[in-house]
Parts: sequence; structure tokens; C-alpha cells
Amino acid sequence: MTPSDASHSRWSDLDRPPLNVPALRRGLLRPGGLWTSLDVVETTGSTNSDLARRAAEGLAGGAVLVAEEQTAGRGRLDRTWTAPARSGLFFSVFLAPGDIPVRQWGWLPLLAGVATATGLARAAGVDTALKWPNDLLVSVAGEERKAGGILAERAGDGVVVGIGLNVSLHADELPAPTAGSLALAGAVSTDRETLLRGVLRSLEHWYVQWCAADGDAAASGLQEAYAAGCATLGRAVRAQLPGDRTLTGEAVAIDSDGRLILSTDDGLQEPVSAGDIVHLRGLGGGLT
Repeated sequence: MTPSDASHSRWSDLDRPPLNVPALRRGLLRPGGLWTSLDVVETTGSTNSDLARRAAEGLAGGAVLVAEEQTAGRGRLDRTWTAPARSGLFFSVFLAPGDIPVRQWGWLPLLAGVATATGLARAAGVDTALKWPNDLLVSVAGEERKAGGILAERAGDGVVVGIGLNVSLHADELPAPTAGSLALAGAVSTDRETLLRGVLRSLEHWYVQWCAADGDAAASGLQEAYAAGCATLGRAVRAQLPGDRTLTGEAVAIDSDGRLILSTDDGLQEPVSAGDIVHLRGLGGGLT
């Protein structure tokens, strides 16, 4: 391939330019701030796996790793996440909560959801709802669609939080009929640098606030914010629990440990700490 061919290939989709790494570093890395490093790779299997390996070797908290393309992105329950190169945001951050009690660390993926939703509201003008525990939902033509997800994993002395978000995907590029993207949801901006800065600044705000409250989700305002933005609450849901157990009921609350509380038909209040949630009443009456 000649240099001109390589250049043409790199810029073959002018709607999806590469990220400007120096500009991102100038905008996000500052003395005393949360983010200590920011790296962008052209392609990788999984930013979560890469950052987890670095964390095991003593990585400092506040590291950000972004991929232009992920070939083996992972969601919860070992699901895969794929999208065309530069069509979304695929990144992970390493957070080291230090003296925050480990039992409170379970709030970090929920915190990332609140931060992403609030960051996108400002940067993209899109109303992003949260499906417990880790999905990011948008409305496309009146239907609830999954536009992103969050995966948190213990690593080294902290937690790696990965965020995957469909930004500019067209309808014929979606991985599933239930998927969506910011572009399809009518975003006022699909500039990935603007969106990444917005989400990371929002994540810093919420994380610093949570740490200042010693990881107390209620005192930091996180529990209330998550409940306010959670599309699962007030819905009839089916929870696929570990051990092939299924629980059906109305999602009525998020408790102090970040668990989803279901009110079952027999009048019991059942806390769900892990499981796959299916919305039985979705926007437009669909299952999600």
C-alpha cells in the first residue's frame, strides 16, 4: 500500500475521524484532577482487559484507555460488544478508591451510569436512561433501545470500569434490532471528542463527590440520582438470577447497596444484587 493509499484508507469515512489525542490530554489531564493519563490505541481486543493487566502491575489510579476499535469488547455475562471502527466510544478507566470500604465499590458501575447519562445530556442533548444494572438506553422512533453498556471489574488495588457507547452507527450497522445509537436518537452532536470529554468530566465530578462522602451513595446524592434516571423502576421485570432462578415482580427501589428491589406477586420485597433484567413493559409496549 502506498502512503496515499494508506491515507485514503484511514480517512475513507470522513464522518468518523480519529480522535485527537493531544487535544484530549490538554482538556482532561490537569494537576490535582482525577485523570492522570490518557492513551488511545487504534485497535485492541478489550480496553478492560488491557487496563486490568496494567492495574495488576501497579498502575496509578485515574488512567484512561480508549480504543478506536474493539475486536473483543465484553459486556456482562461474557457477552460480546462489536461496532465499526470509530463509530462509538470504547474506553476504560482505572479507579483506586483507597480508603473507601470495599463493600461500597459495587456502586461504581452505577456511578458510571449516572455520570455517562448526565454527561451525554449536556454534550449530546440526548436523554439517556439507565437500565439496572449497567445498560444505557435511548429512544429511537419511540422505542427503547440499548445504546451502550458498562462493565466494572476488580483489578489491582481498584476497579476497572469500561464504557461502550454507540455514537454514529446507522440503522444497517446495528448489531441487533434492540440496539440504538446517539445518532439515531437525534443527538445534537456526535463528535466523539466532545462526548468523551463530557462523560469523563461528569465521571470525575460524581466520583469525587462519592469519595468525599466516604462512598456513601445516599449522602453523595448518587442513590437519588440513579433512581431518578433508572428506567427499570416502576416497571414489571423478569430477573434471570444465578443458578437458573427466575424472579418476576415490579421494580420498586434501589437500596443502599445498589441492589434492585422487586415487589413480587406474593407481597415480598426481594433484593436482586446480580442478574439479567428483562423489562416486561417497555416504551411502546416492547420487551427490552
